[in-house]
Amino acid sequence: MNTLKKLALRAVLAGTATLGLGTAQAALPIQHWTLANGAKIYLVATNALPIVDVQVDFDAGSRRDPAPQAGLASVTSAMVEKGVRAGKNGEPALDQNALGEAWADLGASFDVSAGTDRMSYSLRTLSDPALLGKAVALASREIGEPSFPDDVWLRERERINAAIKEANTKPATIAGRTFGQDVYGVHPYGQEVTEETLARIDTATMRQRYQALIVPCRAKLSIVGAVTRAEAESVATTLLSRLPAADSCAPLPAIAPVAALTAPKDERIPFDSAQAHVFIGQPGYPRKDPDHFALNLGNYVLGGGGFVSRLTNEVREKRGLTYSIYSGFAPGLDAGAFRIGFQTRPDQAEEAVKMSREVLARFVAEGPTESELKAAKDNLIGGFPLLLDSNRKLIGNVANIAWHDLPLDYLDTWTTRMNAVTAAEVKAAFARKLQPERMVTVVVGGK
Repeated sequence: MNTLKKLALRAVLAGTATLGLGTAQAALPIQHWTLANGAKIYLVATNALPIVDVQVDFDAGSRRDPAPQAGLASVTSAMVEKGVRAGKNGEPALDQNALGEAWADLGASFDVSAGTDRMSYSLRTLSDPALLGKAVALASREIGEPSFPDDVWLRERERINAAIKEANTKPATIAGRTFGQDVYGVHPYGQEVTEETLARIDTATMRQRYQALIVPCRAKLSIVGAVTRAEAESVATTLLSRLPAADSCAPLPAIAPVAALTAPKDERIPFDSAQAHVFIGQPGYPRKDPDHFALNLGNYVLGGGGFVSRLTNEVREKRGLTYSIYSGFAPGLDAGAFRIGFQTRPDQAEEAVKMSREVLARFVAEGPTESELKAAKDNLIGGFPLLLDSNRKLIGNVANIAWHDLPLDYLDTWTTRMNAVTAAEVKAAFARKLQPERMVTVVVGGK
């Protein structure tokens, strides 16, 4: 077996290992600096495994999509992986199959995705110089020289259209779409990808969007693994080297915030299904909100703690109205939704909705008990090391810190800040954020 093959095998085996550092992992310092091109770098150097994980984020998520072309971010990110054009240094063009073979030969992986707020590029490779340099060079081509082939997009669009038609036959899709539109209104967070919006997207539109938003000065790079600061700077510089430099790096146009609801809205949508799908909620809060810790603890008590939550106890255990029920916040750059979600028999949907609303209103009015808050802290704090026990998990946390401009010692102070939250602070935070009397309720199912 040659050296590259051996190293690739080691990469597969190493990918199944963990850092094994337990709570000490949070003590790893985050180094932060800015490149000459304006890109911001966040580095955690650890030699626990011979692996390097990189995540590159841009403000190019679906919130930047024009409403008539909803879905543009998602399809653009998918098309980045469909091929690269011939490189300026004489490298040949590569189609999707050739790219897949190239990554397999390196024992590395590269992925592109788009969410509501950001477009993200993820690279995982061995730190061995024999592979690291080649993996970074190949990733730089995908980032900077995507080909956006027309024939592939036409096939992809047909595939996505078929998936949309299939999804539209399901009550969960209808419930989620209706809930999003009712909660967000005209805000981009509520935009829906349809066959009509996809029909307005072509590869020229993708290239224009890419050129406008994917520029080095707006990049945030998070790096975790067995590299020095100098090596990390070289990795970051190379990854962005094939992107055209922006003439200026003025802030992107501001997006109006999610508007608060002024009145309740109830949607009852008939659907011939065995289960009714129910969502109850409203706009929540942006991730940088100082109430974040109190809201997380409170939500664990309300409906995020599974079988120990109030919603599960009152709606499922005591009354048997549903098999499972949950609540949760989805904070982003703007106020992502708070929602309660469950499925139930159509004939008992109204009773389940009534009870869920009562539990929510009572929690907002009274907050958690001291014993409930202690149980929430014990669970969340006790599970915190499991969020940091591998390179893959740690890169997600570092990228979260980078994206939301959180303090560099965020992981070190997380436990202390959680422990400091009082029941009164949870009650006050929920009272500030949630208005049970002005929520959206969507029920899909029944006559």
